[in-house]
Amino acid sequence: MKKSLKLLVYAIMTLALMFVVVACGNQEETESEPEVTTGEEEQNEEVGKLEGQLVVYSSRNENFVQPLLEKFEKETGIEVLALHGAEPLQIVEEAGNVQADIYISNDLGALGYLHKEGYLTASNPEGIETIPAEFRADDNAYFAISARSRGFIYNKDMITEEEMPKSMEDLFDPKWAEVENGYAITRGGNGGMIGHVSALRYEWGDEKTAEWIEAIKEHAAGIYQGHGDIRRAVGAGEHAFGLVNNYYFHQQLLEPQDNNVGFIYLDQEDGQMGVIANAAGVGLVTNGPNEANAHAFLEWVLLPENQVAFVGESLEQLINSQYGAEYPAEVEPHIVEFSELKVQDMPIKELGNYFEDTKELIEKSGLDLDLR
Repeated sequence: MKKSLKLLVYAIMTLALMFVVVACGNQEETESEPEVTTGEEEQNEEVGKLEGQLVVYSSRNENFVQPLLEKFEKETGIEVLALHGAEPLQIVEEAGNVQADIYISNDLGALGYLHKEGYLTASNPEGIETIPAEFRADDNAYFAISARSRGFIYNKDMITEEEMPKSMEDLFDPKWAEVENGYAITRGGNGGMIGHVSALRYEWGDEKTAEWIEAIKEHAAGIYQGHGDIRRAVGAGEHAFGLVNNYYFHQQLLEPQDNNVGFIYLDQEDGQMGVIANAAGVGLVTNGPNEANAHAFLEWVLLPENQVAFVGESLEQLINSQYGAEYPAEVEPHIVEFSELKVQDMPIKELGNYFEDTKELIEKSGLDLDLR
């Protein structure tokens, strides 16, 4: 009996020891295996880290900007508060009580001016190297994404390409006031016009530029608030031609009617200055209230798909054309890359150095007030 009892106890102890060893082995195996997550779960976890708000001031057309901001909001979870129609001087006025995190402008001159005055601050977002150096500040406080050039949209039923003026200097000639229904320009306070006049000041100096402003103010048959008004008026035959950015020509081609229009890229001959260019982009506002979210937006908008989204329905041209923005069939044959154009020999960042004085020059002429 004693021998059998000892064997029974030994067997029980052996089984218990085996159970402990197996249990420990299972525990080590469980602890050593990392938790498996799908790519989607990792993305959701990353997005979950983004919260709070982002305040965006924009001077671009709301129809072009709002879809981009809604895309950002949906993909990141950050609530975007947008003020459309914001002028750059609003950033200046609020410097003592900063409200905006990001400023989006349709004029690189406005961004350059804000940066020069200290209202935009340095950044180094991932992907910034995709933007050519000439289209961004030296410290990346602002950068451009979409580009445009200036020229004349014209109504093919009223005037032929051969009859059209081919240079900015041509508008000094009063004969263009005699063309049927004349030509149209925007008021001087328009962002595109400010950039345009700044480029002329760089090329011609102030005296000749002031004379050009006086000439177009006197000779133009129509002075409009914006370029969209001009392209529709030209399409409808209310004016023979008008001074606009090239993408407004692209937009008019999509109209169901009044779309028999052409476009003249100016100053393309030998000895001429080349077409005037400008760009739209974003700037990081100094001391913005949501700094982390502002940096997240900059990196987000630099992603290739979002650079394409930045262009959106405006039909501007991507600075990075290799990202392949798709244009409607009516527009695609009329897209002209900057590499195919003779462009004014002016560093586009120079526009910021002329911005403030250009506004004063325009205001002195009264062109900023005129509408007709």
